[in-house]
Amino acid sequence: MKTILDLIVEELKPAFTGCGYDEKYIRVTVSNRPDLCEYQCNGAMAAAKAYKKKPIDIANEVVEKTAGSKMFSEINAVMPGFINIRLNPCYLASYVQQVAEDEKLGLNAAEKPETIIIDYGGANVAKPLHVGHLRSAVIGESIKRISRYMGHHVISDVHLGDWGLQMGLIIEELHDRQPDLVYFDPDYTGEYPSEPPFTISELEDIYPAASAKSKVDAAFRERAQQATFKLQSGYAPFHAIWKHIMNVSLKDLKKNYGNLNVSFDLWKGESDAQPYIPGLIEDLQKKGLAYESDGALVVDIAQEGDAKEYPPCIVRKSDGAALYATSDLATIIEREQDFHPDRYIYVVDKRQELHFIQVFRVAKKAGIVKEDTPMIFLGFGTMNGKDGGPFKTREGGVMRLENLIADIDEEMYRKIVENRSVKDKDAKDTAKIVGLSAIKYGDLSNQATKDYVFDIDRFTSFEGNTGPYILYTIVRIKSILNRYKEEGGNLDAGEILPAVNASQKNLMLELTKFGNTIENAFEEKAPHKICAYIYEVSNAFNSFYHETKILSEEDQAQKESFLKLLGLTKDILEKSIDLLGFSAPDRM
Repeated sequence: MKTILDLIVEELKPAFTGCGYDEKYIRVTVSNRPDLCEYQCNGAMAAAKAYKKKPIDIANEVVEKTAGSKMFSEINAVMPGFINIRLNPCYLASYVQQVAEDEKLGLNAAEKPETIIIDYGGANVAKPLHVGHLRSAVIGESIKRISRYMGHHVISDVHLGDWGLQMGLIIEELHDRQPDLVYFDPDYTGEYPSEPPFTISELEDIYPAASAKSKVDAAFRERAQQATFKLQSGYAPFHAIWKHIMNVSLKDLKKNYGNLNVSFDLWKGESDAQPYIPGLIEDLQKKGLAYESDGALVVDIAQEGDAKEYPPCIVRKSDGAALYATSDLATIIEREQDFHPDRYIYVVDKRQELHFIQVFRVAKKAGIVKEDTPMIFLGFGTMNGKDGGPFKTREGGVMRLENLIADIDEEMYRKIVENRSVKDKDAKDTAKIVGLSAIKYGDLSNQATKDYVFDIDRFTSFEGNTGPYILYTIVRIKSILNRYKEEGGNLDAGEILPAVNASQKNLMLELTKFGNTIENAFEEKAPHKICAYIYEVSNAFNSFYHETKILSEEDQAQKESFLKLLGLTKDILEKSIDLLGFSAPDRM
């Protein structure tokens, strides 16, 4: 269905063209001065220069032509040439009723759905998720959900770090700890065990121990490098250990991502790209794009018009080893063959920007990806503590993600129990639901590219611009609707009538913005715009709730109208938080 802004433009077209002005000048926006008007058209300002007239004269002509419009209750020309508009309450009520009946709640879905690859998560196997993994997971999951709601075909890939030196380090540390394992017996010819020789807890101890050892023991590091080379060359015993590492790690990663309500269509890693690397290197050389520099193989990426110098992209080191850029390019080749994407979105730490500029430019220069295919690097800022530095544990160490979630859940449980709003047996489950909203909303309400302070006290508050406040609003609406139903009321009866007061009209106006907000959030890859929107909707609802008798309204048609409006408010808030990646409990 058409947005309210599109409909206002359509209503103004006959007025503009009837006065002899091109319709291209019609520009309508939501007013930033709601005390003066609800919408504003700046078309007269834009047309003034072309028609060599004063903007106010053009505005007055257009306003005069709109006389008798059933859409507007007020339309005025004001200096220096703005056209201020207020909607007719009857028209607004009719439109909001259409939104309530619309499957997409007023969103114009994509006319030409695209196939989109979203690369986010980026976890390393054999290592626990820590707070540094939070933003990629949370932002990427929301972009995926928004894109799907727009009607696009989205493939999400975690892109695991599963093929580098850390594998050789683990193998050699395991060798030192358990030298009698069959994997280290050169004479062993049988089947390798199906059960792993370590648990996830042991694996998480093995890697940091091996990493620390490699920094002080050159011989151990050399062994690890050799083990990595043997693994990547297909040595069966080490490949069997690698499969154990993958199986144990993936089970744990899926559990922890699941606790964040984050999921992926593909659980591919750097290892999946390896078969494509020899062909990639050969193709770059055949096309004359790759050349040797100090023993390494590089591709120039500088382009005319660059504001700064960009170094060449190294695709093979002097020792013959591939790099992250090589792996990422090979992954793109695989994705092109498997999915033929119309668009790529990478959700990665903004400090990786140069790397992705290099990868994207090589991909297009080599013809791996069409020149007009959007390749978007959504670089996110750092999650910091109150001291302004990277978020850490009280002891100053890197905080595991599961510990952060546990801390938030514990704080929410304490507040819920203090409030005594939920029975003890339900409080734990409710705390997890509300805790997730605190984490995700706390992150997503900030512009992705900016650093932000993760403040547990503020994010878990039931007041202000927080996840718990949004959920509290939804739960309040659910409570009213349930009470009416329990009293024998029919929530399907009636329709939305014109607003009876200013707060109701304001709520209705906010609900009409849903479609535009989601479309804008998709185009700009900006979940924070949805957060800002639902905060405004929640405030508008709470003002309406406090100023209006809803269940005690004596006029049945009016009561049904109020409840219809509440139902739409709930639907829009619940759909919005679903797009952000969390849900609401029934009680709080």
